Amino acid sequence: MAGGIEIAFEPLSSQGRGGDLVVFVGDDLALSGAATEALGRQGADLVARAAASERFKGKAQSALSLPAPAGVEADRLVVIGLGSEKDRAKLDWTVLGGFTAGKVGSRKARIVLDWPGYGGSARDVADFSLGARLRSYSFDRYKTKKKDEDEASAALTLLTADASAAQNAAQDAAAVAEGVILARNLVNEPPNVLYPEEYAKRVSELTRLGVEVEILDVAQMTQIGMGALLAVAQGSAREPRVAIMRWNGGEANEPPLALIGKGVVFDSGGVSIKSAGGMEDMKGDMGGSAAVVGTLHALASRKAKANVIGAIGIVENMPDGNAYRPSDIVTSLSGQTIEVINTDAEGRLVLADVLWHIQATYKPKAMIDLATLTGAIIVALGQDIAGLFSNDDDLSAKITAAGEAAGEKVWRMPLIPAYDKAIDSKFADMKNTGGRHGGAATAAAFLKRYVNDVPWAHLDIAGVGMSSSPSEINRSWGAGWGVRLLDRLVRDNYER
Repeated sequence: MAGGIEIAFEPLSSQGRGGDLVVFVGDDLALSGAATEALGRQGADLVARAAASERFKGKAQSALSLPAPAGVEADRLVVIGLGSEKDRAKLDWTVLGGFTAGKVGSRKARIVLDWPGYGGSARDVADFSLGARLRSYSFDRYKTKKKDEDEASAALTLLTADASAAQNAAQDAAAVAEGVILARNLVNEPPNVLYPEEYAKRVSELTRLGVEVEILDVAQMTQIGMGALLAVAQGSAREPRVAIMRWNGGEANEPPLALIGKGVVFDSGGVSIKSAGGMEDMKGDMGGSAAVVGTLHALASRKAKANVIGAIGIVENMPDGNAYRPSDIVTSLSGQTIEVINTDAEGRLVLADVLWHIQATYKPKAMIDLATLTGAIIVALGQDIAGLFSNDDDLSAKITAAGEAAGEKVWRMPLIPAYDKAIDSKFADMKNTGGRHGGAATAAAFLKRYVNDVPWAHLDIAGVGMSSSPSEINRSWGAGWGVRLLDRLVRDNYER
């Protein structure tokens, strides 16, 4: 990550010199007392004249930039529009922080977080800082020639009514930002760098935060019987790994929440090889696992008072002479047999063994898996919302609410007996694909066969996990999607 950002919190009355001075207005263009004081009479008059001449109406997510006049201790004035009273009532502070950081760029700025009718809390200001941190992210570590602005770091001073409370609240927001950035870095890494063994090493770095990490190698997976995961990996020269992360922040005997991620670091499709066009994107087929790792980082960094287990299956899916084939029958850790129809339906085989192992070993109170599992979910929901499948209405409702609150939305999809019947096999207990129709749903039905009575949810993040729609808080190919949702889920439902 080049550049970066520094964020400080100071009272509204604080003075400063140079850089940008950022103020906020609604559609009536009225300035707060604090903003007027920071601008001075000359600055306030200039804003009014410039708004009229530029036809700036203060609409939500609009901005007006102009040189600061003499007498104003700033180089540039930036006026951010907040829209109507209705717009301000449903303000997304994280998005506002990202939008503002985008207008400031890699500059120094004082940001007056105040406007007529302002009702922001310390938590809101912390969310603003989170959005600014996420917007500042870029991934260019492999570019040997960089522009000066790529190396520059923004320095934002947030002027707010209660700077001390905001700074305290922002510590948790910074931890979440670190988790999202870690997930983005993992997704953006090339597969010749982030192969399974290297990925496992990076997961092991979480031990410095107090996370317990266990890495299963091929011998251990063979011993316990992870035949489905090992089948996927057998065509690659890179050996697979399973990484299990435990954050014990809750009561000693409290069953954990389990988060499970698909970690296919490169997916060629195997023998059922993908077309060449777009195959380079398959370095991001481990987006679900990145979300799990990033979430454990965030929880540990902010010392979450909850017991959470993260587990990821890390493999490459490659087509060498030892690769598994269509018509092969493999035996999963559960003992159930799987007829391979398509070797490009590999993620569900990886998840099946990890789900079963975590369920049997750790007795979690609930399990949530995340996976860039199917192109079918992109056809159904596009690239702005993830698909949610679940066997439990309460867990589904909690995830949906957390997604709404965090700005990472999900939509619940059906799981009906017909989808389960579609994966019945003539030769084994099941087959690994139910055909073209309802592909996301039959994939979820496959995973459901590896879940017993524990509340479980499956998030198909193929549309949102990589190459998703650009937003005010993300200009990166790798989105780090899921970290904010899962952190909010734990905060609202599982922390004591």
